[in-house]
Amino acid sequence: MRTYLYFLILLCGWAFSQENEPQYSVDVNYYYGSILPHSEKIRHLITQHPEGIFVSGNRKTFGEEEWESRFNYPEYGLTLHYQNNKNETLGDMYGLFAHYNFYFLKRNLQLRIGQGIAYNTNPYDKETNYRNSAYGSYFMPSTFFMANFQKENIWNGLGFRAGAFLIHHSNGTIKTPNTSANTIGANVGVHYTIDHKKERTYFPRNNRDSTFTEPIKYNIAFRSGVHESHIIGSGQFPFYVLSGYADKRISRSSAFQAGVDVFLSMMMKNEIKMMAISFPEKGISPETDYKRVGVFVGYELFLNRLSFEGQLGGYIYDDYKSHTALYQHLGLKYYFYKNVFFGTGLKTHFSKAEAMDFSLGIRL
Repeated sequence: MRTYLYFLILLCGWAFSQENEPQYSVDVNYYYGSILPHSEKIRHLITQHPEGIFVSGNRKTFGEEEWESRFNYPEYGLTLHYQNNKNETLGDMYGLFAHYNFYFLKRNLQLRIGQGIAYNTNPYDKETNYRNSAYGSYFMPSTFFMANFQKENIWNGLGFRAGAFLIHHSNGTIKTPNTSANTIGANVGVHYTIDHKKERTYFPRNNRDSTFTEPIKYNIAFRSGVHESHIIGSGQFPFYVLSGYADKRISRSSAFQAGVDVFLSMMMKNEIKMMAISFPEKGISPETDYKRVGVFVGYELFLNRLSFEGQLGGYIYDDYKSHTALYQHLGLKYYFYKNVFFGTGLKTHFSKAEAMDFSLGIRL
């Protein structure tokens, strides 16, 4: 009897360990769209409707970790992308993205958010391609959003999906010109679930958010990178940003922020000298201070060790005033230790990008 009992325990343990083996899926999406004329500088490049393809691999989650059930069992994976702009001057785009899939409406509606790097086949060149004001470099960061109605496993693991997307290509003014481009359109595709015959178990959510509390935390972050003036050919210069801010987590997923930024841009320092000498009629003094100070409020969304943050700020000191009084910063952070993070982000003045940055910080 004892032998049979041991055998039953081993069998149950084996079955449970096999219950949620990793499960993967792939989907292929064709799309047809339009490049949005957000600037007069790129209207001459919009001659036809672009079309392209997204090819994605996904890994499912089932709630083994607490954050998975809290976000309704998202998926994560990689996406390959190709876009034919149908314009020789603008060139074509190739991209590689990491993405997350979030589900709504009984998992029939999928929102996919991807961040990665793109390659343009024909960027600006002052001699051979001076008309391409959208892309000043071969490589650039890129972001896309897709919303799809999706039905999985309709027949032998095959499913159907259809929806809409937005993809943004911009090098963050690492090199100018950088008018950038946004493509919006509709997509249709097929979905295949690998190992679809084996069922997995979704672990229910452990409702601990209602009891979650955390005191106000203080953060210090240092950001840096290179960027170029909007005067083409003026050269790339480093910049440095020191940020101090407090945050208050209102749940395991969300926190609000408030803080101060100090901006030191060597490009702006060089631009002030150049403008004072080359364009004296503008009345810019060579003694104009290039340093800026801003205050901001923000929101951070925590997804396991990964987090997304958005900040809205305003300058309280800006002697040069080359941009609008308000600025925005969108970032992605990874906590490689409990309170230490690195990240990347983009600072903009509404639709006008100033710089893409890399950061290192600590949450005290």
